[in-house]
Amino acid sequence: MKIQTKYHGEVDVTELLQFEKGIPGFPDEKKFTLIPLSDDGVFTVLQSLETPQLAFILSSPFNFFKEYDFQLEDSVVEELDLQSEQDVVVYSILTVQDPFEKTTANLQAPVIINSKNSRAKQVILHTFDYKTKHPIFEKVKG
Repeated sequence: MKIQTKYHGEVDVTELLQFEKGIPGFPDEKKFTLIPLSDDGVFTVLQSLETPQLAFILSSPFNFFKEYDFQLEDSVVEELDLQSEQDVVVYSILTVQDPFEKTTANLQAPVIINSKNSRAKQVILHTFDYKTKHPIFEKVKG
């Protein structure tokens, strides 16, 4: 299927992610796809299939925060039909800044994807350990 995208123009997509309840702030946006943004695989675009201008820059939080850890609530495990930890893919939505070195990651609300059935959800963690704007390059320098 060909779609218009925010960053890549027209692309052919085969992988579909289904957000049953949309994404917080975008409840009607339920179908997305992942498109690599960088050749090294560090950055990915979560592109809406319905709204060409709606796209989020993602990265695995583990690229920048090795100690990142949380527990998914049972309701999320059931909603995404997660059978094994190996089926879980975790992304953080980035807030890209200028200069890029000031870019932050939302660790409080990771995007969780079941790699087996392509169900996805942005989960809001109920912990005070993580914020919505963690500088991604601060940790890498050390």
